[in-house]
Amino acid sequence: MKQGKKTATGNENSTPKSGPLSFWKKGLARKFTSLGFLFVLTFCVFFSLQCGTVGQSRFFKDQAYHFQTLRALNDIRTDGADTGEVLETIRQIREGDSESWFLSWEKLAMRVLERAEKIQDPLSRGFAYLRAHNYMRTAEFFLSPEDERRLPSFQKGVNLFYKGLDILEVRYERIKVPYEGKELNAVYYPGPIGSEKKPLIVLVGGFDSTLEELYFVLGKSAFERGYSVLTYEGPGQGSAIRTQNLGFTPEWEKPTKNVIDTFFSKHPKPKTMILMGMSLGGYFAPRAAAFDDRFAGVVSYDVLYDFGEVAERTVPNFVLWLKERKYDGLIELLVSIKSYFSPSFAWGVKNGRWTMKTANARETLDAFSAYSLESIAPKIKQDVLILAGTEDHFIPLKQVEDFRSKLKNARSVTTVIYDRASGGAEHCQLGAQALWQADFFDWMLRFKNQK
Repeated sequence: MKQGKKTATGNENSTPKSGPLSFWKKGLARKFTSLGFLFVLTFCVFFSLQCGTVGQSRFFKDQAYHFQTLRALNDIRTDGADTGEVLETIRQIREGDSESWFLSWEKLAMRVLERAEKIQDPLSRGFAYLRAHNYMRTAEFFLSPEDERRLPSFQKGVNLFYKGLDILEVRYERIKVPYEGKELNAVYYPGPIGSEKKPLIVLVGGFDSTLEELYFVLGKSAFERGYSVLTYEGPGQGSAIRTQNLGFTPEWEKPTKNVIDTFFSKHPKPKTMILMGMSLGGYFAPRAAAFDDRFAGVVSYDVLYDFGEVAERTVPNFVLWLKERKYDGLIELLVSIKSYFSPSFAWGVKNGRWTMKTANARETLDAFSAYSLESIAPKIKQDVLILAGTEDHFIPLKQVEDFRSKLKNARSVTTVIYDRASGGAEHCQLGAQALWQADFFDWMLRFKNQK
């Protein structure tokens, strides 16, 4: 017979006897164990909340929604936004919901406008109108081109802008430019006394720019430094696409020539002119300057050497393979699937078809490929300034060197690249206006004595 194991008491298979005292001790031990666990858990949670996390630099997970919020905030320095108004508004917006975006920003614009109409101080009143304009521009941004609210919202924002300028007594001149049987718009902001001795800065926007926002981008800051500024919109931008259905053209020298010719018909020719392009304007400005030696310098803000490459980065190689074989139906299916999961991609697809006047994704990609500076850059003879951010979500940083290496005949090439630590790593250095403007206006000093 197999013997059981002896215990410390000498009895086989026996266990210590339990009494009232031992039962009380066990219960107390369990309580202390539970309390200890809760204490450790509470300490870990509170410690991690206070010491283990850092501040957040994103407003939305979706890149387009984050970037457009940053774009609205970017105008704070030039009286086009207020931090609290913006932050409170985005708190009400559902991620990736364009309707929620429109209603929230429109509500803010109307609230600021209602307040503006009651303000008596001229400066405060004018600034409020400018903020209301910017919030309406932001509200309209994600609306579908077919949305019947888009044009009225855009026009309302435009009217608010010029009313704000009028109240602030900002000097400006609205110019109509003939172009292919239709009209483009330009706005001239004459500088203070003595500005005629400085270069005229000519500024154009990009893929989704409006004419009026260029005042906040550079117009006001340039005036403060004694410069005159001529802003304009070309086909595919602002009112040109919204009211006249004019789509983009890669031959940007044509609308630019019309703008400059029209301006010179009304104003004395300046001693020096600089052409600056923002975003897709980083392609537009160098392209136009290559065909117009009236410009002494050209600025890519930011670099955009090859728009086709930018677009192709958003789709897998398999789609490019399908594009070459014109499998339009399958491409549309894949684009629709990705658009469902990515608001940023969906917006890019819609805006591309609208502004490029294309029927499907394949045609849009083909249209984008025409916007390349590869064969144009060697023709540029002016001084060139290239700006870029290391974390630009649109344009790969490699395009800086691609562009620079082709500028074989430029008088000079200056490159400024902003990293995350500088605060200017975003596309067009949004959120770091003072940073890039310091470099730009330093670069402008080289033209001080040019004739």
